Amino acid sequence: MNKSRQIALALALDIFSVLLFVAVGRRNHNESAGVSGVVEVALPFLIALICGWLVTRAWQKPYATKNGVVIWLITVVLGLLLRNLIFNRGTATPFIIVATLVLGVLLVGRRLIMRVI
Repeated sequence: MNKSRQIALALALDIFSVLLFVAVGRRNHNESAGVSGVVEVALPFLIALICGWLVTRAWQKPYATKNGVVIWLITVVLGLLLRNLIFNRGTATPFIIVATLVLGVLLVGRRLIMRVI
């Protein structure tokens, strides 16, 4: 696979990871899993994810575990800040814990698996 396809796939997988986290969370809380609801809730995390990609220049090494860790931390911390301060949505402690763990598994764990494959 050429480099630009690797980058596109890595970014798509990261975006999918955030959308999956939100969709499953909404379903578990009996909220609509419709596209607009998922995107609305995911937006602060997607913005933070893109910031993480820019900070790490992830396109240079899209599957590097180190990049994944930084992207994960930025996605969680900045995403929660944006969610609370800009999007006026809650950030209860259980949500912070679940978001941190699930996004860690999805964003970093995926990169660890890709290194083995």
